[in-house]
Amino acid sequence: MDQIRREVPPPWSHRLQGVLITEREIRFRVKQLAVELGTTANLGNPVVIALLNGSFMFLADLIREMPFEIPVDFIGVSSYRDGKKPARLVFTKALDMDIKNKDVLIVDDILDSGQTLQKVVQVIEGLSPSSIRTCVFLEKKRTRALTIHADFAAFCIPDYFVVGYGMDFAGNYRNLPFVGILNDEQV
Repeated sequence: MDQIRREVPPPWSHRLQGVLITEREIRFRVKQLAVELGTTANLGNPVVIALLNGSFMFLADLIREMPFEIPVDFIGVSSYRDGKKPARLVFTKALDMDIKNKDVLIVDDILDSGQTLQKVVQVIEGLSPSSIRTCVFLEKKRTRALTIHADFAAFCIPDYFVVGYGMDFAGNYRNLPFVGILNDEQV
């Protein structure tokens, strides 16, 4: 994953440094991860709770590959506003589903500082589920002040500011079918 100098498609070449993960690599790994979750996670039929907004593409692709019934709910959390540095964490949508005594799988787009995932896990723990597991699309290789790790990760990446496949910068780039590294000049 450390090779980033893949050619960026022309409409994006002046905005991105390179493609970190291709669309093909994403499709292949998401299918593998769905199998892992279905066979090794011992989750039974979990309630899937996805964090809005960045996880929506990953969630859609992941649950389409799962061969069992999956109730899904969403929790809205925002820490990035218009910049690259996280701001104060704000909950923008509460769960609609009762998860008491249920196995829960939390799905998120990226594990970076760990602040968001740790706070969401604390909130979910307060709703008395039977168990909580976490699954992220990307986990950054970095030292975190917090001691949280994902139970499952599609990819482990270097510490770059990435966009695409649902992840954004100031509301843009979510529609990219690949994961790209944002040019520093875009910030």
